[in-house]
Amino acid sequence: MIYSKVAGTGAYTPENRVTNHDMETIVETTDEWIKSRTGIESRPVTLTENTSDLAYQAALNALDDAKLKASDLDMIIVATVTPDQPFPGVSQMLQSRLGCRAIPAFDVNAACTGFIYALNIADKMLKSGDYQHILIIGAETLTKITDYADRNTCVLFGDGAGAFVLSKSDTNHIPAILTYAKGDEKGYLKMDGYPLKKNYITPEQTRPFLQMNGAEVFKFATAVLPSVVKSLLEETHLSLDDIDMIVAHQANKRIIDKAAKTLGVQHDKMFVNIDHTGNTSAASVPIAIDEAIKTGALKKGDTMITAAFGAGFTWGGAVIKL
Repeated sequence: MIYSKVAGTGAYTPENRVTNHDMETIVETTDEWIKSRTGIESRPVTLTENTSDLAYQAALNALDDAKLKASDLDMIIVATVTPDQPFPGVSQMLQSRLGCRAIPAFDVNAACTGFIYALNIADKMLKSGDYQHILIIGAETLTKITDYADRNTCVLFGDGAGAFVLSKSDTNHIPAILTYAKGDEKGYLKMDGYPLKKNYITPEQTRPFLQMNGAEVFKFATAVLPSVVKSLLEETHLSLDDIDMIVAHQANKRIIDKAAKTLGVQHDKMFVNIDHTGNTSAASVPIAIDEAIKTGALKKGDTMITAAFGAGFTWGGAVIKL
């Protein structure tokens, strides 16, 4: 049987940081208000680097960790909702910038669950036997699409990228990956696109920004996060006692806390880094996993669950043995 494994991880965030006290000078809010409702204290915000720049640095770090060269890669998948431009994709720009061979490269849009979707695709591609090493990246510059006059959203988001190199394995290191979607027809979390033309004339339009109904998103997230963890345990015939760490999408600390309570697990089993990352959408999961590994919270041989949820609505998760 052919399986896949995480051969290396890497992350990158911009040096520029915006603290809650900085946010107090931008919009009507307070440090206490932000921390009590989100758990966020600061977030990386790009000034000069675009999504492909962040993805490139994370990719280099993951390749270095895997002890591989760009020429070893057989495919690149980038999960993002904030590409540099609608096309070409960030993945295709990376293929050239990294100096890869002519290999498949494509972007995935599943919002904050995008990296789990990319993981699922890469895992199945490796199991086909046609590929040896696949680079998957979650990369976002969410501050480009954030309205800094809207205090309910602008305090949440940060920029960054995280990457995995997945490689073919003869042992099963990723025994389960689940991905789902249920159409958000009411537009609780969305960003408007280009308008349709009437009589071949483009109508005037103000620049669109991310829009979110926080209460509805919170309700959705607190339901699906513990649900997908339970489904992964059932799929793999494991119990929570077999899991060393749960690394969830860092959207809001209250969501993670509520999931821990629902699952009946101690808070120290839920990895949290949202205090200094903010919500980085598709980059959130790989950034958090890389940090957990680099800080020793996760070690080789550990079994972890990662889970995410996002616009779409999308959600999913995976069991990974490091």
